[in-house]
Amino acid sequence: MTVAGDDAGSGAGGAVTPVEPFDLPEWLGEGEVVWTAATSLDGRNRVEGELRGGEERLGCDVLAIDQAWPAPVLAEEWRRAAHGEWSRGEVLLVRFHDRLTLVVPGTSLAADTVLEVVGRLARSVGVPPSRFLVALRP
Repeated sequence: MTVAGDDAGSGAGGAVTPVEPFDLPEWLGEGEVVWTAATSLDGRNRVEGELRGGEERLGCDVLAIDQAWPAPVLAEEWRRAAHGEWSRGEVLLVRFHDRLTLVVPGTSLAADTVLEVVGRLARSVGVPPSRFLVALRP
């Protein structure tokens, strides 16, 4: 499934493609991993971040998908997929703006949502959520 350009609804456009957990780097399942937010949550629907495990790094954003004004965040098919994954206790993984993006239901991000989504990412790569740490900015 690929959604491009205007369907992305982010202003800058770009393709959206699904990501399978087994396609992620192996180091995510091998040791302690820290997800660090690049900015504060501050009611945003998208927060850029980075996963770090030792010397390894991977850009990884969190995106709340339900904001519909002034334009949808992503196409409706992605919103449905995100809600479906969330209802099963999982998280939708996509590549958006050439970055790994964890897509969650909602219109804005809060600390508890980010903690939950990073925990779900940990489980998707086969490790307990306690192996992943979250660093947020005030």
